[in-house]
Amino acid sequence: MTAELSDIVFSLFLIFCRIGTCLLLMPGFSSSRVPLQVRLFLAFAVSLALSPALLPVLQPLVTGSGDNARLALMVSEILNGLFIGLLGRSFMIALQFAGYVIANSIGMGQAMGVPIDDQSPVPAVASLVTLTATTLIFVLNLHAEIARALVASYSAMPASAGFSVRGSVANITDNLDEAFLLCLRISSPFVLYGVVVNFAIGLANKLTPTIPIYFISLPFVLAGGLVLFGYVISDFLVLFMQDFEQWVLTG
Repeated sequence: MTAELSDIVFSLFLIFCRIGTCLLLMPGFSSSRVPLQVRLFLAFAVSLALSPALLPVLQPLVTGSGDNARLALMVSEILNGLFIGLLGRSFMIALQFAGYVIANSIGMGQAMGVPIDDQSPVPAVASLVTLTATTLIFVLNLHAEIARALVASYSAMPASAGFSVRGSVANITDNLDEAFLLCLRISSPFVLYGVVVNFAIGLANKLTPTIPIYFISLPFVLAGGLVLFGYVISDFLVLFMQDFEQWVLTG
């Protein structure tokens, strides 16, 4: 293998390091329901598809570099990819947290459903919300925007600069703050519903201590919660997808 061909192969491997580790955590691509071989070949295919735009950026860094410099580039690209993937994953973690809040507020916290992204069972409402949001990512073609954002990340986070720990910690903190505030805002109707309903049930229980108010009111609490869920779920998902799309487009 010639030196030029070796540089090209290593540059392709650096592209795979960032893109592959990003897709390892990115919503949809990282689901445990997708076989490991499929995820591996998908990351490899995306890396090859984006390589014509990225090789001119990485190949000058590799040409003439020693083994230590190449090892440092490989580690920094893996960390950059993990950081980008974690930024996208934080939105789904916050959305799943909102699903738990909704399930507990409407009395379905113990109704476990089939896990989609996790190995352990989660409330059925949380599974429904996260699965719908993941489907919308692909329906709205945001997976292609994620690929464009990965190409743009080489301008915002150049490989020559390595991995910035301080900047990454600040960015992930701001991203988590934004994601959880978004999910708290869109789940606020259910929080308000849970507070009002439980206050009314507690007041009724104090007025009629001999009647098992909790067991009598449980079907009505569930029915009201499901009606509220059906009424606001469209706006719920629209707000989430708008914020996620803004993050993808702006980086």
